[in-house]
Amino acid sequence: MDTSPILTDDTIVFGLLMIALGFIFYTSSKKRGFWQKFYNIVPALFLAYMLPALFTTLKLIAPSWQTVTNSGEVVEHSSRLYFMSSRYLLPAALVLMTLSIDLKAVFNLGWKALAMFFTGTLGIVIGGPIAILLISMVSPETVGGAGSDAVWRGLATLAGSWIGGGANQTAMLEIYHYNPKLYGGMVFVDIVVANIWMAIILIGIGKTKRIDKWLKADTSAIENLKEKVSKFAKEVERNPSLADLMIIAAIAFGTVSISHFGANYLSAFFDDFVNGIQNQTTKNIFTFLSSQFFWMISLATVIAILLSFTKAKNYEGAGASKFGSVFIYILVATIGMKMDLTMIFDNLGLIVIGMVWMSIHALLLIIVAKLIKAPYFFFAVGSQANVGGAASAPIVASAFHPSLATVGVLLAVFGYAVGTIAAIGCTILMQLASP
Repeated sequence: MDTSPILTDDTIVFGLLMIALGFIFYTSSKKRGFWQKFYNIVPALFLAYMLPALFTTLKLIAPSWQTVTNSGEVVEHSSRLYFMSSRYLLPAALVLMTLSIDLKAVFNLGWKALAMFFTGTLGIVIGGPIAILLISMVSPETVGGAGSDAVWRGLATLAGSWIGGGANQTAMLEIYHYNPKLYGGMVFVDIVVANIWMAIILIGIGKTKRIDKWLKADTSAIENLKEKVSKFAKEVERNPSLADLMIIAAIAFGTVSISHFGANYLSAFFDDFVNGIQNQTTKNIFTFLSSQFFWMISLATVIAILLSFTKAKNYEGAGASKFGSVFIYILVATIGMKMDLTMIFDNLGLIVIGMVWMSIHALLLIIVAKLIKAPYFFFAVGSQANVGGAASAPIVASAFHPSLATVGVLLAVFGYAVGTIAAIGCTILMQLASP
């Protein structure tokens, strides 16, 4: 079956996404009339995510598709735009947004950031088995299955993804041997539920002050960090020269290059190390160490933090973080194009499980945030550091302020570290809860 979208050339699709982003920023810059009222309700970042999703839903573009040759052979195709954005632009953005970071002020954010992150992790761990129990009361066949077809085995891969990331998800697939033919359905659930939840969080960013007031949150540490960075940016602000722009590009993509170079060696080294572990459970726990993406993000963040102690941080005055924000918005658009809204109606029963599961995660975060009076920033980033990982946590964090992107990355790294262990605990509970 030919599932080709109207536009299949990445060059053309990239142009369409850039036009969409240009339209969003042009209209959001209007200070009066309809657009001002519209963006008071709908954040620009949310629209940057949803417009590409709408393009995909209308089959104008697609993250992947199939074509059939004259001989009847089915050929798989996929867009490389998300890969380009996540591997090139994301680490570049992290560097440019971290140049002016005040590390001491980041640590002054305190224990609530970690508390909300681990609350998010706990929400995923207990959310899975509770969702199975609730759905089994209404539709036991939805959470049934036997052997390698057992639904709890498939949901184990979601636990790995929603606590850690892709490497943890793969580890869970290896540990619990879910039927590979059914695995695609779980990937659909992962994409649909995680993206809907991210969209809700982005909408909430536009109502941060109202939410923080309801939570009675103390936002002084966050405001202090933002004020320090903004004050420094004003002190070094200048009209950027061509030399400034080229040096900013060199810092950004030079770091990307070094990060990829180091990640290739480190992932290969740890791959040999992990494969040498005899105990299968221990081996799968440390699988994330062989992930190139994990090391690439980690190295880029470390280099960026080191650069923040040098004169390189003065390039914030030439607009370093603004360029970083451009890259982040492009990444958001490529994430958005992975979301086909009609997918909600595929595997509807599994998606209901995912939605109930994510609702429990959200409810626990709300309760704890209310109890400890944690700001919405910690709620949003703590959740996305689990569910979205290193790709989306800095996006959400930077939506509050570019200087906060590093917080998202640091918490996401925690997610990689605890992902498989926590997911195994979640899966044991899901197996016990299954009919």
